[in-house]
Amino acid sequence: MSAVAELFARRPDRLRILSASGQLGYGIPADALAEGLRRRPDFIGADMGSVDPGPAYLGSGELATSPLATRRDLSLVLEGARSLGVPLIIGTAGTAGAAPHLETTLAFIRDIARERGLRFRMATIRSDLSRARVKAALAAGQLTALGAELAVSAADIDACSHLVGQMGCEPFERALALEPDVIVAGRACDTAIFAAIPRRLGFDMANVMHMAKIIECTSVCCEPGGRDAMLAELDHEGFVLESMHPGRRATPLSVAAHSLYEQADPTRFTEPDGTLRVEDARYEAVDSRRTRVSGARWEPAAQTTLKVEGASALGQRAVLLAASVDPGFIANIDGTLAEVERITRSMVAGDYQLYPRLYGLDAARLSPPSTGFAPREIFVMVAVV
Repeated sequence: MSAVAELFARRPDRLRILSASGQLGYGIPADALAEGLRRRPDFIGADMGSVDPGPAYLGSGELATSPLATRRDLSLVLEGARSLGVPLIIGTAGTAGAAPHLETTLAFIRDIARERGLRFRMATIRSDLSRARVKAALAAGQLTALGAELAVSAADIDACSHLVGQMGCEPFERALALEPDVIVAGRACDTAIFAAIPRRLGFDMANVMHMAKIIECTSVCCEPGGRDAMLAELDHEGFVLESMHPGRRATPLSVAAHSLYEQADPTRFTEPDGTLRVEDARYEAVDSRRTRVSGARWEPAAQTTLKVEGASALGQRAVLLAASVDPGFIANIDGTLAEVERITRSMVAGDYQLYPRLYGLDAARLSPPSTGFAPREIFVMVAVV
């Protein structure tokens, strides 16, 4: 009997879910993961991707993480899940989830399985969309803008090297019906990784999705925040959160504050399967390190959706890195950069853009520096595309 079949045969009233990593390949803290495995979770989930590194990885088909670190993290979660005989679900394989990312991830997993002598049933979910399908959706008015307006053309779609659809729970549930031990998916919503199993087991979708929304980031919801594995214990009334790092505390304030993370509206979150409403959610301390959450609402979508992501080649990139402690250079940096661009264009013709970033002055600042602000040093990065 497979791990999924065994779990569904038991149909537990309480479900322990271990979130192993917010992005596999960046280095899982091993001690916290080991503590999570000692708690004997009912299944393990891990996200492997993000749009944070930018569109280059989707376009190129390459991973943002090193092969060595990626293989290490995959080994930890795969061996951990197999040692307990519980399901393992990995979403957004290989950073961006397109076909080459998925194939690279599967190759790592097969190599690990051969070396460790592991045998298991594995289901894969592809997320690639054909250009023809996306253009047909555009022509039929089936594409909705995430921003103010839909600024995409058929030519833009044709230029994409890879197109993926960010899936919700349904494809994972169809994979679960095959009763695998391991599921590896292409581009997927982080929440779907953790929500598909409890939804299929009949747990309340509001609690399921709220739990998934928080634990997909592992211990970011704690004081202090971190990347350590996170355990959620879900029942039919709510869920309890606990970091597997003894120095991280999931407090009512820190867990509630997680609603602000990467969200324009901290009270409602739109997913492919519906909308999560958390304005009436309750956060109650169980003890100094654990918080119980309940009270969210779920509004099912009238029509399931996919977020379409694509990337096309813009050109080649070169990067100049420099630092300065010269007060005169720093004081006249705007004029200096303008002169550098003028000289560069006078010597090198062609279609290119220069993108300067001034770290220490305004590269990462959300608002302009105060009048008279003069840093003692700056780091200059100029990208030429």
